[in-house]
Amino acid sequence: MTPDSDISVRLVRNATVLVTIRDTTFLVDPIFTSPGENPPAPNSPNDRRNPLVSMPDVDLSHDAVVVTHRHPDHWDEAAKEELEADVPLFCQPEEADAFADEGFTDVRPVDDEESFDDITIHRTPGHHGHGELAEEMGPVSGFVFEGDETLYLAGDTIWYEPVERTLDQFEPDMVVLNGGEAQFERGEPITMGVEDISAVRDATDAEVVVVHMEAINHCLLTREELRAATESVHVPDDGEQITL
Repeated sequence: MTPDSDISVRLVRNATVLVTIRDTTFLVDPIFTSPGENPPAPNSPNDRRNPLVSMPDVDLSHDAVVVTHRHPDHWDEAAKEELEADVPLFCQPEEADAFADEGFTDVRPVDDEESFDDITIHRTPGHHGHGELAEEMGPVSGFVFEGDETLYLAGDTIWYEPVERTLDQFEPDMVVLNGGEAQFERGEPITMGVEDISAVRDATDAEVVVVHMEAINHCLLTREELRAATESVHVPDDGEQITL
């Protein structure tokens, strides 16, 4: 990692983040809906309507969009309506047709890797929960952004062997995890909790940043709880930027 590192992540809200490498900014998992306009995640321990919080006042300028998967807390109707139709949009291959059907004209499914502005974008595996519930949640992906430095955005996944392999393969300088320990009334959590995040922290020398918290009704782990239970982990507030 160089002293003049030029890589950063700004949390917007939930899993919506701005990843900047050199002069290129990727808008990841945009949801633009106003608070309470979406129904609660079903079969969850509370029935608060989503999103729970407002968008912070941040500059959302971007060069491309990346969508890890099309669940409504990662891609919503407001984003579909507000984004430019010709924006370069990177996604899972299984979901490319859905974006095209919505009118996006520069959809770039990532089978393995793609390039954009001299940055290599690798798609990585994820497991959205445990056992049968994870299968019901459908395919999810993470993405590695590789420039002079490397950022690994894990997406909606728990800690499991392919996440560890990704850390070993790419040796990222920064890792962005989706925390919140989202869960339903049945089954185990479907995003990372304290144990998962601690396992990542132990497995890498990278800066670890945790997002996907306090914005959706089934995300039950709070920032305060996570900060108290971990060390050397960044838990940004909405609008906050973390730079190497």
